[in-house]
Amino acid sequence: MQLSNFSDFLAAARAQPEAQRLLFVFAVAELPQTHTPGQARRFEEGRGGALAPVMCVDKGLDELADFGALAAESRATGQPWDMVFVAALAGEQQAAGVDRGLKMMIDAVHRGAIERFLAFDTEGDAVRFA
Repeated sequence: MQLSNFSDFLAAARAQPEAQRLLFVFAVAELPQTHTPGQARRFEEGRGGALAPVMCVDKGLDELADFGALAAESRATGQPWDMVFVAALAGEQQAAGVDRGLKMMIDAVHRGAIERFLAFDTEGDAVRFA
């Protein structure tokens, strides 16, 4: 299934036979402390940098109307972000898995191991990494 935006993701999550708990890790793009001039140039052009987690939250589908609601809630914290990574826990995984899942996601974002998560920009559009 090809997801082009957050609405597509919510529809897919709601269509699952088991209740879903959604895990969100918000990240900001930043220039690494030890960067090359080329990395700095690409970052200034909006094409590079490193992603650093800045906040996380979990939500049930009944707690989330749409991307606008999620974005408004995140803006209320005062913490800027450039991208949000998403994963879902189904059924029995939810009880013991939320804290562990969020910690695992934060660690993965720090390491750049983001290929198994969905990612959305600040407008709710899907982000694909080449």
